[in-house]
Amino acid sequence: MLHEILLSLSGQPSPLLGSPQVEDAIPQDDLALLSPPEKALLGSIARLSELHAKLRSHTSLISSSHRSVICRSVSTTIVATHLGEFQKKILQVEKAILAEDSGYVGGYGIVPLSTIVGEFTPWTRRLEWLWEITTAIQPETRYSGHRYGCSGAALINHLRDGLQTGYLDIKDMAVQLVTAAETAWMKQLSMWLLYGRLPMYGREDFFIQEDPNREQDDAQFKIQTDLLPSFVSEQTAGSILFIGKSLNHIRAKRKTPSGISTAPVKLYQEHIEQLSGLTLPVSSPKLSTAVDCIRLSLSQSTLSKLLPLPKILEMLTLLNDFLLLGRGEFVVALVAHADSRIEESRRRGALAQIQQSDALNSFLIKEGDVVTSLAHAWAELFSLQKEEDPADEGLELARELLRLSVSDGKNGRATTPSYSSNTIPEISRVSFEDLLFPTPTCLTAQVRAPLDLFLSSSDIAIYAKIHSYLLGIRRAQIHLGDLWKRTSLRRTHGSARMPPRSNNAFLQNKRRQNRERTNARTQQMRPIWATSSACLFVLSEIGSFFQGEVVHESWQHLREWIEKDNVLPTSAPNSRPGTATSFKAQRTSQTTPPDRPSSRPSSRPGTASMGRHDPEALTVAHRRHLASVIQSLFLTDVPFTSVLRTLLTSVDRFVALTIRLDTIQRNMDLETDEGVVDALVDYAQEEREVWQELRETRKDVKTGIQELVATLRDIDERRSGSDYPASNGTTGPRRWPDGSTGPSFSHYQPRKPAGVDRLLMKLDFGSLRSAGGQTNTLGLVDLE
Repeated sequence: MLHEILLSLSGQPSPLLGSPQVEDAIPQDDLALLSPPEKALLGSIARLSELHAKLRSHTSLISSSHRSVICRSVSTTIVATHLGEFQKKILQVEKAILAEDSGYVGGYGIVPLSTIVGEFTPWTRRLEWLWEITTAIQPETRYSGHRYGCSGAALINHLRDGLQTGYLDIKDMAVQLVTAAETAWMKQLSMWLLYGRLPMYGREDFFIQEDPNREQDDAQFKIQTDLLPSFVSEQTAGSILFIGKSLNHIRAKRKTPSGISTAPVKLYQEHIEQLSGLTLPVSSPKLSTAVDCIRLSLSQSTLSKLLPLPKILEMLTLLNDFLLLGRGEFVVALVAHADSRIEESRRRGALAQIQQSDALNSFLIKEGDVVTSLAHAWAELFSLQKEEDPADEGLELARELLRLSVSDGKNGRATTPSYSSNTIPEISRVSFEDLLFPTPTCLTAQVRAPLDLFLSSSDIAIYAKIHSYLLGIRRAQIHLGDLWKRTSLRRTHGSARMPPRSNNAFLQNKRRQNRERTNARTQQMRPIWATSSACLFVLSEIGSFFQGEVVHESWQHLREWIEKDNVLPTSAPNSRPGTATSFKAQRTSQTTPPDRPSSRPSSRPGTASMGRHDPEALTVAHRRHLASVIQSLFLTDVPFTSVLRTLLTSVDRFVALTIRLDTIQRNMDLETDEGVVDALVDYAQEEREVWQELRETRKDVKTGIQELVATLRDIDERRSGSDYPASNGTTGPRRWPDGSTGPSFSHYQPRKPAGVDRLLMKLDFGSLRSAGGQTNTLGLVDLE
């Protein structure tokens, strides 16, 4: 019987214990000579035998079929270490019984069953815990929706939670399993940190994955957050991603003539020493320190030449000047040429309709029209330069990198960066891409190597979203301002005839009719001009707040932080953004790109390219700056963007109807005064229809203005109690998460712009009181 018990404990099936239907019990019909206490003792032995057999079978399945190398390593450790120790314990007990050890064998050679059970009682808790771990790795039911079980990161987190137990034996087992799991994970990490390669085995279980949505041929990587162990902080994960991407980029460009010929091997030895110095289980602060040391070592050697600071500043300046509308003349030229292309398309559509051809295809905006508009805008900007002015290198670079193209029609959220020290807030899904042209278009910048280490395609997509948003507001301002340039709508010239020819009764009667017609039109246009003025005031104040307080000041704050403690020529911030004169003055004091000669040499050419801000720190700072700009522009607020989008659409229709009304009235005046009659058109009927539509559109614009101001008040109320808004323009902390504890990492705190209350104060200043004494928003009084 003892021999049968020891065999069953070793995992062999035993008829003595049978197959119990109830846990910790054996069938009552088996071995009727046993007393109930003996059967109860054998129940615990049966449970141990069952756990041992199931562990052997389940770990064998995991080690042979699981996709995670970490899970396979833990499974192998369970079998080799813990089940091996259990098997040694069985052999030890068997050897002591055969040697008639007095600790096991009593008088007359009797071995008490309770002694055997007492020797294996601690293993019940241990095998139960090991069975819990194996079922967490891969459930018993293989086809229950968990075919591949858990990931390596989830297993490491689960095992680390097991370290908090109060049982010392369970803690020791957990330490051994955590060590085995993190050893396998460190091997995967070392492949990425030392060589920039994804691990050969278990690649799909590593937290860095290739981006399947990449648009370029070069490999793009992202962080899979659900595969990231909990002891790796967000900042450390971002640094790991940056280091591997940099090494991958260097290896890919090494064979090109302009690439890095060789990589310094001695740095690899330093990196290996940093990783080998980590003790298991891995400490989060020590891992962050090691990764920071590797990052700084790589930045000070190879990346300082591959990605110098002047090149980064040049690209950021380009994005701010053109995608964030820093150069006002570019916006004016782009809107003007876009409108001219739309007008040409309308004329082609009208001609096609007269000729009974395909009018719809003639009116569609095509890719060629979009590209031509941008090309004409560049030509106009270059024509504004004088011969004595220095060459505008920023404009030349922008013409090379910027592309205006028809969007693919996806109005969803712009792709956010794969991972950073802070999460980019979710942008509203309201699209502004179809305001410049009827077809959705977007202005993007090509990020050439090696700047793709600093700027990702998702960053450029966010810049394109902001550009469409700001351009829609600026375009509405330009169109409303152009209404005031139409003299025929605002003024009426008197008769050119002088007395005595004008003293006859016919001409006097004619002048009287013209004055009555002019007075009637003036009376009708008063609410139109009031609405136009109010809308222009609101959009101008909002646009000035966005462009000056948010975009320009945030960029100046980021630039000052980048240039701090770096030997670079700096310039004082301009008092106002957006003019060509101030831009040229600023460009003369900015840094010269590394591939062009500079007229102002630095004091230390060898060390000026990278100070305390290495490329990875600059990447994190830029992402924080971008997140701050998105929040300050209210792009995360869905109600505000929805109301603004509706208002801009109403403004477009309002301006188009006003221009159409002006054309109809001039044609009616030709018919009345000069006798120029068009028999195919009833201008009087068209005037009545346009007036009806214009009154309805004016009400929509008025409602949109009121809803926009009300939405701003709601934003002010929601943000008044938070840390985000401020009543002044000073810089203040914003409680950004600092995941890295390394002393070498310089955290950037974005500038805190003025709160919404300042914008509302300016809008309230434009409010008037109606004659009845009731406040009417922005003086929009019904004058009809």
